[in-house]
Amino acid sequence: MEWKRWQIMGSDHDRTRDPEHWQLEGSAPQLYQRYLVPAVTHQWATDLVERVALQPGERVLDVACGTGVVARLAAARVGAGGRVAALDLNPGMLAVARALPAGPDEGAVAVIEWFEGSALALPFPEAAFEVTCCQLGLQFFPDRPQALQEMRRVLVPGGRLALTVYGPIEHNPATCALTASLDRHLGAEAARVKRSEHALADAEHLRGLVVRAGLGDVLIETITKRMHFPSPTEYVRIQLAATPLARFVDRYDAAAREHLVNALVVEVGAALRPYVGQEGLTFPQEVHRVLATR
Repeated sequence: MEWKRWQIMGSDHDRTRDPEHWQLEGSAPQLYQRYLVPAVTHQWATDLVERVALQPGERVLDVACGTGVVARLAAARVGAGGRVAALDLNPGMLAVARALPAGPDEGAVAVIEWFEGSALALPFPEAAFEVTCCQLGLQFFPDRPQALQEMRRVLVPGGRLALTVYGPIEHNPATCALTASLDRHLGAEAARVKRSEHALADAEHLRGLVVRAGLGDVLIETITKRMHFPSPTEYVRIQLAATPLARFVDRYDAAAREHLVNALVVEVGAALRPYVGQEGLTFPQEVHRVLATR
């Protein structure tokens, strides 16, 4: 799926107090790293890396690595004696990942190798890693059984798989509100893109996929964390600029685009009013975390 650039023109001097006039500058992968990694994916990456209990010297593969938040955390855990490989299909995300520092003390962390490629045909030999991670990516793969079989193939016997996927959309109020508004204003295709994040919300279906891929000791835990954005306005605009939804907004001229975004902001803001307080927008987000072994 192509990530495109989209700018909201206006003043950037105070996004929170002047929510209708601010600008997001940069490519979608840059915006993803700047806004969505600290607000959302860093929390889940920290949880996943802690739960899989990485050990010094281990070899780790991060599948669908995006801008590399899991890979960098893993590199710090396995240390300079370990190895971290990170793979993504999107060259824009990898360009951002490569430009970021590995950590505060680069001499104490594993060197991260970045690979452009598909999860359906991992470019690694069998039994190359002790741990394979995939954060919030499996639901997007066109052939999930094949991807899981590939993740199993590259694990050593006894190696560990750790992955997360989103739970039911009804348990994720921000996504639920945005998707309903997308249906009304951008159409079913755009709404399907957002709903696809929750394609593996059925935990038992997810378990079956993992077991049929030949993995054992499958543990699925459903966990909830609270996400924070300065306001519903910022949440909506970041979603439309830093995710694949940008390609739907790009179809409009500047005036129509701003009218559309404002309509979405008003509707989603109303739906999320119960989650707004003095600190801004705070809402629960649910994922299924899977741990398994080869």
